[in-house]
Amino acid sequence: MKSFFRFLLAAILWMNIGFAAAAPADAKSEFVLGPGDVIRISVFQNPDLTLETRVSENGAISFPLVGQVAVGGLTVSDAEKKIAKLLRDGGFVLQPQVNILPVQIRGNQVSVLGQVNRPGRYPLDVANAKVTDMLAVAGGITPTGADNLILAGTRNGKPFRQEIDLPAIFLGGKAELDLPIAGGDTIYVHRAPMFYIYGEVQRPGAYRVERDMTVMQALAQGGGLTIRGTQRGIQIHRRDDKGKVQQMAPEMSAPIKADDIIFVKESIF
Repeated sequence: MKSFFRFLLAAILWMNIGFAAAAPADAKSEFVLGPGDVIRISVFQNPDLTLETRVSENGAISFPLVGQVAVGGLTVSDAEKKIAKLLRDGGFVLQPQVNILPVQIRGNQVSVLGQVNRPGRYPLDVANAKVTDMLAVAGGITPTGADNLILAGTRNGKPFRQEIDLPAIFLGGKAELDLPIAGGDTIYVHRAPMFYIYGEVQRPGAYRVERDMTVMQALAQGGGLTIRGTQRGIQIHRRDDKGKVQQMAPEMSAPIKADDIIFVKESIF
C-alpha cells in the first residue's frame, strides 16, 4: 500500500509538469524580474529604443533616454508600464507601447536538493508556483526520499524555514501545506528513516520506515521468518534521547522508529 501511494504521488507530481507546460502564453506577464535576468525591451514604432540587457545585482537596467530604471522585483507588465511612463513623462515618446520579453531567467531561481531525481537550480518562471510544482520540475522524490521536506528561504526580510508533510497535502486534503515559492528558496528532501533487521529472516538488511509501521510489518518487509526463526524473543535495539542503546522485547503491534535494529532469534526446537 505504501509503495502504491509513492507511485501515485510521483505520478501526480509528473502530471504537474504537463500542467505547467500548458499554461497560457500571457503567464509571462506575471513573471517577477530579478538580478541576472536577461530581457529584450522594444518600443512600438521606435526601433532605436530596442535593447537587450541584463538586470544588475541591484535590480536596475540602463535604458536609452531615461537612464537607470529599477525593475527588480517588478512583474514584466509592471516594468513595461514603468518604462512607458518614464518615456511619456520625459516627453520622449507621446504614447509609448513597451514590450519586455525575458530571454534568460537567472534571478528568480529555486534550489531543489536531496533525494529528488534531478537535484539542481530551477528558474521560477511562473507566478504562484508552489512546492509540488518545483518537485515536479525536479522529477519527483526518489524511493529513498522522506515523506517530509524542508522549505527554507526569506520572507519579509527574515529567514524562513518550514517542514512540510507531503502526503498530508494529497491524502489529508491539507492544500494549505503546499506553500508558494519565492526566488532564492531551497527545497530539501532528506533520506527516509531506515530500520535494520537481521537474524532468522528471509531478507536481512536495511529498509525504509513507513508511516505507522509496526514490528509485524517490519518482519514482513524482511521477507518473514526462516524455518528456524521464531517470534518469541525478538529484540529491538534502540537509542534513547541520550544516545544510549536500549534493548527491548516488543509486541508485534509496537511501532518501529528510525534506526531501530531488529534481531530475530533462532528457535531452540
